[in-house]
Amino acid sequence: MSDDGTHEAKTTYREAMREALREALGSDDRVFLMGEDVGRYGGCFGVSLGLLEEFGPERVRDTPLSESAFVGAGIGAALAGMRPIVEIMTVNFSLLALDQILNNAATLLHMSGGQLPVPLVIRMTTGAGRQLGAQHSHSLEGWYAHIPGIRVLAPATLEDARHMLAPALADPDPVLIFEHGSLYNVSGELPASTAPVDLDYAAIRRPGTDVTLITYGGSLPKVLAAADALAAEGISAEVIDLRTLRPLDDSAITASVARTHRAVVVDEAWRTGSLAAEVSARIAEASFYELDAPVERVCSAEVPMPYARRLEEAALPQTADVVAAAHRAVD
Repeated sequence: MSDDGTHEAKTTYREAMREALREALGSDDRVFLMGEDVGRYGGCFGVSLGLLEEFGPERVRDTPLSESAFVGAGIGAALAGMRPIVEIMTVNFSLLALDQILNNAATLLHMSGGQLPVPLVIRMTTGAGRQLGAQHSHSLEGWYAHIPGIRVLAPATLEDARHMLAPALADPDPVLIFEHGSLYNVSGELPASTAPVDLDYAAIRRPGTDVTLITYGGSLPKVLAAADALAAEGISAEVIDLRTLRPLDDSAITASVARTHRAVVVDEAWRTGSLAAEVSARIAEASFYELDAPVERVCSAEVPMPYARRLEEAALPQTADVVAAAHRAVD
Protein backbone atom coordinates (compact mmCIF):
# COMPACT_ATOMS: atom_id res chain seq x y z
CA MET A 1 0.00 0.00 0.00
CA SER A 2 1.29 3.46 -0.87
CA ASP A 3 1.64 6.44 1.48
CA ASP A 4 -1.75 7.83 0.44
CA GLY A 5 -3.50 4.53 1.17
CA THR A 6 -4.11 3.45 -2.41
CA HIS A 7 -3.33 -0.14 -3.29
CA GLU A 8 -0.39 -0.88 -5.58
CA ALA A 9 0.30 -3.97 -7.64
CA LYS A 10 3.68 -5.54 -8.33
CA THR A 11 4.19 -5.70 -12.07
CA THR A 12 6.73 -5.35 -14.85
CA TYR A 13 7.02 -2.93 -17.76
CA ARG A 14 6.06 -5.79 -20.09
CA GLU A 15 2.97 -6.64 -18.06
CA ALA A 16 1.99 -2.97 -17.82
CA MET A 17 2.10 -2.72 -21.62
CA ARG A 18 0.05 -5.92 -21.89
CA GLU A 19 -2.58 -4.58 -19.52
CA ALA A 20 -2.77 -1.37 -21.56
CA LEU A 21 -3.36 -3.44 -24.69
CA ARG A 22 -5.96 -5.59 -22.90
CA GLU A 23 -7.82 -2.49 -21.73
CA ALA A 24 -7.75 -0.97 -25.22
CA LEU A 25 -9.02 -4.13 -26.89
CA GLY A 26 -11.71 -4.64 -24.26
CA SER A 27 -13.05 -1.09 -24.26
CA ASP A 28 -13.32 -0.36 -28.00
CA ASP A 29 -14.34 -2.83 -30.71
CA ARG A 30 -12.53 -0.70 -33.30
CA VAL A 31 -9.15 -1.48 -31.71
CA PHE A 32 -7.12 -4.42 -32.97
CA LEU A 33 -3.47 -5.46 -32.72
CA MET A 34 -1.45 -6.62 -35.71
CA GLY A 35 2.17 -7.49 -36.37
CA GLU A 36 4.71 -10.28 -36.67
CA ASP A 37 4.22 -13.01 -34.05
CA VAL A 38 1.85 -10.95 -31.89
CA GLY A 39 -0.71 -13.76 -31.78
CA ARG A 40 0.20 -17.40 -31.22
CA TYR A 41 3.77 -16.59 -30.17
CA GLY A 42 2.63 -13.83 -27.82
CA GLY A 43 4.88 -11.15 -29.26
CA CYS A 44 8.61 -11.20 -29.91
CA PHE A 45 9.13 -9.70 -26.42
CA GLY A 46 6.12 -11.38 -24.79
CA VAL A 47 4.01 -8.23 -24.52
CA SER A 48 0.89 -9.68 -26.19
CA LEU A 49 1.08 -13.10 -24.55
CA GLY A 50 -2.43 -14.48 -23.99
CA LEU A 51 -4.29 -11.77 -25.91
CA LEU A 52 -5.03 -14.02 -28.91
CA GLU A 53 -6.77 -16.53 -26.65
CA GLU A 54 -8.71 -13.74 -24.97
CA PHE A 55 -9.79 -11.70 -27.98
CA GLY A 56 -9.48 -14.04 -30.97
CA PRO A 57 -7.68 -13.86 -34.34
CA GLU A 58 -9.81 -10.99 -35.70
CA ARG A 59 -8.59 -8.67 -32.95
CA VAL A 60 -5.02 -10.03 -32.56
CA ARG A 61 -3.65 -10.62 -36.05
CA ASP A 62 -0.39 -12.28 -37.04
CA THR A 63 0.99 -10.74 -40.22
CA PRO A 64 3.38 -11.81 -42.98
CA LEU A 65 7.01 -10.74 -42.72
CA SER A 66 6.53 -7.43 -44.54
CA GLU A 67 6.64 -4.23 -42.52
CA SER A 68 5.62 -2.08 -45.48
CA ALA A 69 2.56 -4.27 -46.09
CA PHE A 70 1.18 -4.47 -42.57
CA VAL A 71 1.92 -0.85 -41.67
CA GLY A 72 0.15 0.09 -44.90
CA ALA A 73 -2.77 -2.15 -43.89
CA GLY A 74 -2.87 -0.36 -40.54
CA ILE A 75 -3.02 3.02 -42.29
CA GLY A 76 -5.87 1.79 -44.47
CA ALA A 77 -7.77 0.45 -41.45
CA ALA A 78 -7.32 3.77 -39.63
CA LEU A 79 -8.65 5.64 -42.67
CA ALA A 80 -11.68 3.31 -42.63
CA GLY A 81 -12.51 4.20 -39.03
CA MET A 82 -10.71 1.48 -37.09
CA ARG A 83 -8.14 2.09 -34.32
CA PRO A 84 -5.26 -0.23 -35.24
CA ILE A 85 -2.23 -0.89 -33.04
CA VAL A 86 0.63 -2.05 -35.27
CA GLU A 87 3.64 -3.71 -33.65
CA ILE A 88 7.04 -3.67 -35.38
CA MET A 89 9.61 -5.96 -33.77
CA THR A 90 12.49 -3.48 -33.61
CA VAL A 91 13.05 0.09 -34.70
CA ASN A 92 15.60 -1.02 -37.29
CA PHE A 93 12.91 -3.01 -39.11
CA SER A 94 10.64 0.05 -39.16
CA LEU A 95 12.89 1.46 -41.88
CA LEU A 96 11.23 -1.04 -44.23
CA ALA A 97 7.98 0.83 -43.55
CA LEU A 98 9.44 4.34 -43.55
CA ASP A 99 7.75 5.16 -46.85
CA GLN A 100 4.37 4.25 -45.36
CA ILE A 101 5.02 6.22 -42.14
CA LEU A 102 6.52 9.33 -43.72
CA ASN A 103 4.75 9.57 -47.07
CA ASN A 104 1.33 8.25 -46.06
CA ALA A 105 0.56 8.24 -42.34
CA ALA A 106 2.22 11.57 -41.59
CA THR A 107 1.02 13.44 -44.68
CA LEU A 108 -2.51 12.27 -45.58
CA LEU A 109 -4.31 14.70 -43.29
CA HIS A 110 -2.39 17.63 -44.80
CA MET A 111 -2.63 16.42 -48.40
CA SER A 112 -6.38 15.81 -48.10
CA GLY A 113 -7.09 19.27 -46.71
CA GLY A 114 -8.03 17.84 -43.34
CA GLN A 115 -10.40 15.16 -44.70
CA LEU A 116 -8.32 12.06 -43.95
CA PRO A 117 -7.06 11.72 -40.37
CA VAL A 118 -4.97 8.61 -39.63
CA PRO A 119 -5.63 7.51 -36.00
CA LEU A 120 -2.93 4.83 -36.03
CA VAL A 121 -0.65 3.67 -33.20
CA ILE A 122 2.64 1.98 -34.08
CA ARG A 123 4.60 0.29 -31.28
CA MET A 124 8.20 -0.83 -31.65
CA THR A 125 11.15 -1.90 -29.52
CA THR A 126 14.20 0.32 -29.57
CA GLY A 127 17.65 0.53 -28.02
CA ALA A 128 20.65 -1.62 -27.25
CA GLY A 129 22.21 -3.33 -24.25
CA ARG A 130 20.97 -6.86 -24.92
CA GLN A 131 23.59 -8.21 -27.34
CA LEU A 132 21.23 -8.43 -30.31
CA GLY A 133 23.61 -7.16 -32.95
CA ALA A 134 23.65 -3.92 -34.91
CA GLN A 135 20.53 -4.65 -36.95
CA HIS A 136 18.37 -4.96 -33.78
CA SER A 137 19.95 -2.46 -31.42
CA HIS A 138 19.92 1.13 -32.59
CA SER A 139 17.95 4.08 -31.22
CA LEU A 140 16.37 5.74 -34.24
CA GLU A 141 13.43 7.46 -32.56
CA GLY A 142 15.11 10.82 -33.16
CA TRP A 143 14.69 10.21 -36.89
CA TYR A 144 10.94 9.92 -36.43
CA ALA A 145 10.85 12.93 -34.11
CA HIS A 146 12.08 14.88 -37.17
CA ILE A 147 8.83 14.20 -39.07
CA PRO A 148 5.88 16.63 -38.85
CA GLY A 149 2.45 15.00 -38.69
CA ILE A 150 3.20 12.30 -36.11
CA ARG A 151 3.53 12.16 -32.33
CA VAL A 152 6.50 10.24 -30.89
CA LEU A 153 6.34 8.74 -27.39
CA ALA A 154 9.01 7.03 -25.26
CA PRO A 155 7.48 5.56 -22.07
CA ALA A 156 10.24 5.00 -19.50
CA THR A 157 8.27 4.11 -16.37
CA LEU A 158 5.69 1.51 -15.39
CA GLU A 159 3.04 4.22 -15.14
CA ASP A 160 3.73 5.53 -18.64
CA ALA A 161 3.90 2.02 -20.08
CA ARG A 162 0.47 1.35 -18.59
CA HIS A 163 -1.24 4.68 -19.28
CA MET A 164 0.21 6.21 -22.47
CA LEU A 165 -1.57 3.88 -24.88
CA ALA A 166 -5.12 5.14 -24.21
CA PRO A 167 -4.41 8.81 -25.02
CA ALA A 168 -2.31 7.66 -27.99
CA LEU A 169 -5.33 5.80 -29.38
CA ALA A 170 -7.50 8.85 -28.76
CA ASP A 171 -5.16 11.04 -30.80
CA PRO A 172 -6.57 11.67 -34.31
CA ASP A 173 -3.03 11.66 -35.74
CA PRO A 174 -0.48 8.83 -36.03
CA VAL A 175 1.40 8.03 -32.82
CA LEU A 176 4.66 6.07 -32.61
CA ILE A 177 5.52 4.44 -29.27
CA PHE A 178 9.14 3.43 -28.67
CA GLU A 179 9.62 0.79 -25.96
CA HIS A 180 13.23 0.31 -24.90
CA GLY A 181 14.06 -3.40 -24.82
CA SER A 182 16.01 -3.11 -21.57
CA LEU A 183 12.87 -1.95 -19.74
CA TYR A 184 10.60 -4.95 -20.36
CA ASN A 185 11.81 -6.85 -17.29
CA VAL A 186 11.89 -3.82 -15.00
CA SER A 187 9.55 -4.47 -12.08
CA GLY A 188 7.98 -2.31 -9.43
CA GLU A 189 4.78 -1.12 -7.82
CA LEU A 190 2.10 0.28 -10.08
CA PRO A 191 -0.67 2.33 -8.42
CA ALA A 192 -4.11 0.82 -9.00
CA SER A 193 -5.43 4.20 -10.13
CA THR A 194 -3.34 6.76 -11.96
CA ALA A 195 -4.33 10.06 -13.52
CA PRO A 196 -4.38 9.97 -17.34
CA VAL A 197 -1.04 10.79 -18.95
CA ASP A 198 -0.98 14.16 -20.68
CA LEU A 199 1.15 13.50 -23.73
CA ASP A 200 2.05 17.18 -24.14
CA TYR A 201 4.23 17.39 -21.04
CA ALA A 202 7.59 16.10 -19.87
CA ALA A 203 7.96 14.83 -16.30
CA ILE A 204 10.32 15.86 -13.53
CA ARG A 205 11.46 12.50 -12.18
CA ARG A 206 13.70 14.06 -9.56
CA PRO A 207 13.87 17.73 -8.47
CA GLY A 208 17.24 19.43 -8.16
CA THR A 209 19.01 22.76 -8.07
CA ASP A 210 22.56 22.37 -9.45
CA VAL A 211 22.27 20.73 -12.87
CA THR A 212 19.49 19.50 -15.18
CA LEU A 213 19.81 15.98 -16.59
CA ILE A 214 17.53 15.55 -19.63
CA THR A 215 16.79 12.12 -21.07
CA TYR A 216 14.05 9.67 -22.11
CA GLY A 217 13.26 5.97 -22.49
CA GLY A 218 15.86 3.36 -21.59
CA SER A 219 18.41 5.93 -20.43
CA LEU A 220 16.20 7.14 -17.56
CA PRO A 221 17.32 4.46 -15.04
CA LYS A 222 20.98 5.28 -15.73
CA VAL A 223 20.34 8.99 -15.34
CA LEU A 224 18.47 8.49 -12.07
CA ALA A 225 21.40 6.38 -10.83
CA ALA A 226 23.74 9.20 -11.85
CA ALA A 227 21.60 11.66 -9.89
CA ASP A 228 21.92 9.41 -6.83
CA ALA A 229 25.70 9.28 -7.24
CA LEU A 230 25.88 13.05 -7.64
CA ALA A 231 23.71 13.56 -4.55
CA ALA A 232 26.22 11.54 -2.53
CA GLU A 233 28.82 14.11 -3.60
CA GLY A 234 26.63 17.06 -2.65
CA ILE A 235 25.44 17.89 -6.19
CA SER A 236 21.66 18.24 -6.61
CA ALA A 237 20.58 17.04 -10.07
CA GLU A 238 17.13 17.58 -11.53
CA VAL A 239 16.05 14.76 -13.88
CA ILE A 240 13.71 15.56 -16.77
CA ASP A 241 12.06 12.65 -18.60
CA LEU A 242 11.01 14.01 -22.00
CA ARG A 243 8.40 11.22 -22.48
CA THR A 244 7.15 12.83 -25.71
CA LEU A 245 9.88 13.38 -28.29
CA ARG A 246 7.61 15.12 -30.78
CA PRO A 247 6.37 17.64 -29.86
CA LEU A 248 9.02 18.43 -27.25
CA ASP A 249 7.93 20.14 -24.04
CA ASP A 250 10.10 23.24 -24.39
CA SER A 251 8.61 24.90 -21.33
CA ALA A 252 9.71 22.09 -19.00
CA ILE A 253 13.25 22.23 -20.35
CA THR A 254 13.62 26.00 -20.15
CA ALA A 255 12.04 26.17 -16.69
CA SER A 256 14.46 23.57 -15.35
CA VAL A 257 17.50 25.25 -16.90
CA ALA A 258 16.35 28.54 -15.35
CA ARG A 259 16.50 26.82 -11.95
CA THR A 260 19.81 24.99 -12.33
CA HIS A 261 21.70 27.03 -14.97
CA ARG A 262 23.40 23.89 -16.30
CA ALA A 263 22.23 21.07 -18.56
CA VAL A 264 23.32 17.57 -19.58
CA VAL A 265 21.38 15.82 -22.35
CA VAL A 266 21.58 12.00 -22.38
CA ASP A 267 20.53 10.23 -25.57
CA GLU A 268 21.30 6.65 -26.58
CA ALA A 269 21.27 7.64 -30.25
CA TRP A 270 24.37 8.77 -32.11
CA ARG A 271 25.56 12.26 -31.26
CA THR A 272 25.57 13.61 -34.83
CA GLY A 273 22.13 14.89 -35.83
CA SER A 274 20.61 13.44 -32.67
CA LEU A 275 17.62 14.39 -30.57
CA ALA A 276 20.24 15.49 -28.03
CA ALA A 277 21.50 17.98 -30.64
CA GLU A 278 17.97 19.35 -31.08
CA VAL A 279 17.41 19.71 -27.34
CA SER A 280 20.82 21.39 -26.95
CA ALA A 281 20.03 23.82 -29.75
CA ARG A 282 16.70 24.73 -28.18
CA ILE A 283 18.39 25.38 -24.83
CA ALA A 284 20.93 27.64 -26.58
CA GLU A 285 18.13 29.50 -28.39
CA ALA A 286 15.78 29.96 -25.43
CA SER A 287 18.03 29.83 -22.35
CA PHE A 288 21.46 31.03 -23.44
CA TYR A 289 21.70 33.75 -20.80
CA GLU A 290 20.56 31.32 -18.09
CA LEU A 291 23.51 29.00 -18.69
CA ASP A 292 26.57 29.07 -16.45
CA ALA A 293 28.31 26.39 -18.52
CA PRO A 294 28.06 24.88 -22.02
CA VAL A 295 25.39 22.22 -22.55
CA GLU A 296 26.87 18.74 -22.23
CA ARG A 297 25.77 15.78 -24.38
CA VAL A 298 26.18 12.10 -23.55
CA CYS A 299 25.43 9.84 -26.54
CA SER A 300 26.38 6.47 -28.02
CA ALA A 301 29.67 6.01 -29.86
CA GLU A 302 29.40 6.71 -33.59
CA VAL A 303 29.69 3.08 -34.63
CA PRO A 304 27.27 0.31 -35.59
CA MET A 305 26.24 -1.16 -32.25
CA PRO A 306 28.73 -3.94 -31.34
CA TYR A 307 27.56 -7.44 -30.47
CA ALA A 308 30.28 -8.28 -27.90
CA ARG A 309 29.01 -7.36 -24.44
CA ARG A 310 31.97 -5.25 -23.30
CA LEU A 311 32.13 -3.40 -26.60
CA GLU A 312 28.39 -2.77 -26.51
CA GLU A 313 28.66 -1.43 -22.95
CA ALA A 314 31.56 0.79 -24.01
CA ALA A 315 29.56 2.17 -26.93
CA LEU A 316 26.50 3.07 -24.84
CA PRO A 317 26.03 6.00 -22.45
CA GLN A 318 26.59 4.72 -18.92
CA THR A 319 25.92 6.17 -15.49
CA ALA A 320 29.60 7.08 -15.02
CA ASP A 321 29.52 9.05 -18.28
CA VAL A 322 26.54 11.06 -17.07
CA VAL A 323 28.24 11.77 -13.73
CA ALA A 324 31.38 12.93 -15.54
CA ALA A 325 29.38 15.22 -17.82
CA ALA A 326 27.56 16.72 -14.83
CA HIS A 327 30.90 17.40 -13.16
CA ARG A 328 32.13 19.18 -16.29
CA ALA A 329 29.05 21.39 -16.16
CA VAL A 330 29.18 22.09 -12.43
CA ASP A 331 32.88 22.21 -11.57
